[in-house]
Amino acid sequence: MHLSISKPGRNNVMEQNVAEDAKLAELGYEQELKRSFSLLGMIGFSFSIVTSWSALAGVLIVGIGAGGPPVLVYSWIGVCIVTLAVAHSLADMCSAYPVNGGQYSWVALLAPPKIARGLSWVTGWFMITGIVAMGATNNFIAANFLLGMANLSHPDYVIQRWHTTLVSYLVGIIAACVNIFIPRSLNKVSTAALCWNLLSFFVIIITVLATNDHKQSSSFVWKDFQNFTGFGPAMASIAGLLQAFFGMCCYDAPAHMTEEMKNASKEAPRAIIMSVWLGAITGFVFLVSIFYCIGDIETTATSPTGVPLIQIFIDSTGSVPGSCTLTAMITIICILGSNSLMAEGSRSLFAFARDHGLPFSKFFAKVSPQRRVPTNSVLLCLGVQLAMQSIYFGSYTGFATVIAIATQGFYVSYAIPLFARLLARFTGHAKVLPGPYSLGRYGVWVNLVGFLFLAFASITFNFPSISPVEKDNMNYTSAAVGVIGLVSLLTWIFDGRKNFTGPATGSMVNAIEAEGRNDRRGAATEEDTHRESISDVAVKIEKDF
Repeated sequence: MHLSISKPGRNNVMEQNVAEDAKLAELGYEQELKRSFSLLGMIGFSFSIVTSWSALAGVLIVGIGAGGPPVLVYSWIGVCIVTLAVAHSLADMCSAYPVNGGQYSWVALLAPPKIARGLSWVTGWFMITGIVAMGATNNFIAANFLLGMANLSHPDYVIQRWHTTLVSYLVGIIAACVNIFIPRSLNKVSTAALCWNLLSFFVIIITVLATNDHKQSSSFVWKDFQNFTGFGPAMASIAGLLQAFFGMCCYDAPAHMTEEMKNASKEAPRAIIMSVWLGAITGFVFLVSIFYCIGDIETTATSPTGVPLIQIFIDSTGSVPGSCTLTAMITIICILGSNSLMAEGSRSLFAFARDHGLPFSKFFAKVSPQRRVPTNSVLLCLGVQLAMQSIYFGSYTGFATVIAIATQGFYVSYAIPLFARLLARFTGHAKVLPGPYSLGRYGVWVNLVGFLFLAFASITFNFPSISPVEKDNMNYTSAAVGVIGLVSLLTWIFDGRKNFTGPATGSMVNAIEAEGRNDRRGAATEEDTHRESISDVAVKIEKDF
């Protein structure tokens, strides 16, 4: 009776939330976080992280030296096309299993039973490492833009590494405070971020094109191959591809926020795909526009601001206040992205801890009953980000490894679920995904295209970008991946194979029982029998409103 007198709109939302909570219960989890994100808010949340056009701003000079603008422009088109195959594949799995664990949870549910737990564990470590490292990278980029404006306004000011590190600390701390103290504003902030992102994009593109009076030729943008890498044309082109890879990642963000989304099984897949489309279109327009407006390459690359894009702004507009205004717009995008990456990272850590995937998992899986946010996981995410950013105190080369870890971590964590689905099909363990969004009979081919692309990208990430290779320009990605792999292996041997649970599935339960842990799963089963009924969940959601 209490539900029947609710307003139709509210009643419909409540029914959707009840259904999502029931799906979560089927996977062995209790709904602890508040479902507040709408579709528009989640698109803004995801796009604030993807933001391909501003991410590409950081690799313009490297891209020009590795094949020139044509390689970066055409590779961007190709990368975006195959990325859609990956995005649709992830959306398919997210729709069926809307749980914060994302990639590692899908592997646990979809991989052949004999390897599901171990493969899920490895996926989880690559995933959380990539997300947290990307948060540290984004804080660093925001700090660079802030200090770049300071140098532009006061040319006598010389940027030091420790300045950048301390400012990046501040950006991370602000993001953590927003996530801890005003978590219910995340949906509104993300919706505003989408509007600000698109507004900034149009203002910057129109302003630069309108004020620049020394544009490059069309041949420079579309035809002229340039190679300053020291490698042959083929290797230089591959190095140019890497910049496009960096510009298009992180679109899995909605998957790690599904437990805070309304109607997550339908809206999260849409947010994943729409963020890729937005990133692809804005990234393409940005690349073409900026390449027409870029000035002398060497001057731009060695700008005292430390940010080549700021140099392009000042060369185009001829105005320090105007350039600072454009830079400030991108800086705000970066700060909003830091807030979103903190949320994504903390929810991923919370989910992994909930499945006993971290040291002191019980502590990091706690949710604040007042704010309904995993406060301890937010603080853990902040702590790891600050530790990674501290590497910049020592050298830029060391911090470049953090950037490599971020990108490689994402791509590997995307590849393993697709590999698991393909392997399950060939071993006779394929499952029909029950979600409302489905690739149907085309799923296997879309998965295959996506996996081949990710495998190629993951391999080429390890190639050096400059020849001759020396310690200062060495690509340490392979070493970083080796460290993550070693950590995941050792923690699996000493902890994971005994304690890691993952989603509650028949194969996972059997695997745990095979390790002689009937007692823990028995307790979990007993707890499941006392879960709230659907009507109880409905009443709880009604109270939240």
